[in-house]
Amino acid sequence: MASSMKDLVEYVAKSIVDHPDQVHVSEIEGENSVILELRVGPDDMGRVIGKGGRTANALRRLVRVLAAKEDKRANLEIV
Repeated sequence: MASSMKDLVEYVAKSIVDHPDQVHVSEIEGENSVILELRVGPDDMGRVIGKGGRTANALRRLVRVLAAKEDKRANLEIV
């Protein structure tokens, strides 16, 4: 399930940035938790975060909902 979360975050991020080749998502999986790290180019950071952090929060909510279906906790970090 974690890989589908990773794929979804990568797909959404690539859809909203100007330089999709600079989007990288890595995952750190624990026993009951998953941490996804999203890296984008410096020019695209504002697009991923969004106005007032709305885009970033929406991505985080989406990841948490997917993780909850697997009885896990998930966190998305934008690096």
